[in-house]
Amino acid sequence: MKEISGNTRLFGILADPIYHVKTPQRLNEHFARIGFDGVCVPFHARPDNLAEVVAGLRRLENLGGLIVTMPHKAAILALADEATPVARKIGAANVVRREADGRLVAHMLDGEGFVRGLRTHGVAPEGKRAFLAGAGGAANAIGFALVQAGVSRLTIANRTPAKAEDLRARILSLHPGADITVGTADPSGHDLVVNGTSLGMKPDDALPLDAARLTPDQLVCEVIMQPADTPLLVAARERGCKVHYGAPMLAGQIELMAEMMGVAPAAQR
Repeated sequence: MKEISGNTRLFGILADPIYHVKTPQRLNEHFARIGFDGVCVPFHARPDNLAEVVAGLRRLENLGGLIVTMPHKAAILALADEATPVARKIGAANVVRREADGRLVAHMLDGEGFVRGLRTHGVAPEGKRAFLAGAGGAANAIGFALVQAGVSRLTIANRTPAKAEDLRARILSLHPGADITVGTADPSGHDLVVNGTSLGMKPDDALPLDAARLTPDQLVCEVIMQPADTPLLVAARERGCKVHYGAPMLAGQIELMAEMMGVAPAAQR
């Protein structure tokens, strides 16, 4: 373990429960890789005392920021002094930067992390037709990020069409010129096919879309990290599709979280 001194910048992750979190390990690996004197530790905060915990943390002069995960992603918006327009439209945030004066600025990076993961693996979203299964949780952020990244069309498919319509309206409120439609489980006619749901985490889950309609020219993408080979990705490979795993989304978010909280590689400091 690295030596922690009075110069070490402090970061934390807020969650309840806390035992399962992996972000501190990944963020600390990132700090070591770029030569930054910082450490991320888990902060176990229950919903009923989240406000008091955040109030105390904002007074720590050596706190650089916070990662926020379940069940606090929505509640943190009311406790921050400022939130980006995307975070407000999504209704949740997963990273908070502490300014020098103690002000807290919140943002949501689930979607941007997914897009960075694509780019890291040589996939440019610009101009592509994207199909998104899901309209809640991570899918919310991914929809905004894909449109911001320049997809030519976004189709949102959700078991409850009203939720897809709501996500479409919220994205259009920030990107009024975007081509966004509410679709069915049929992903044909798209370049990128993204599962933004939790379907696939359990062996007996239904598929999030009609895999029989997949074609070999499509890239099928997951947000689920465990298992790595979800039933959707297995079905996609059987149809001759290329696949994109869920892990790069977390890797992309780690970099973006550090950047959001003011952490830069040694060469840029």
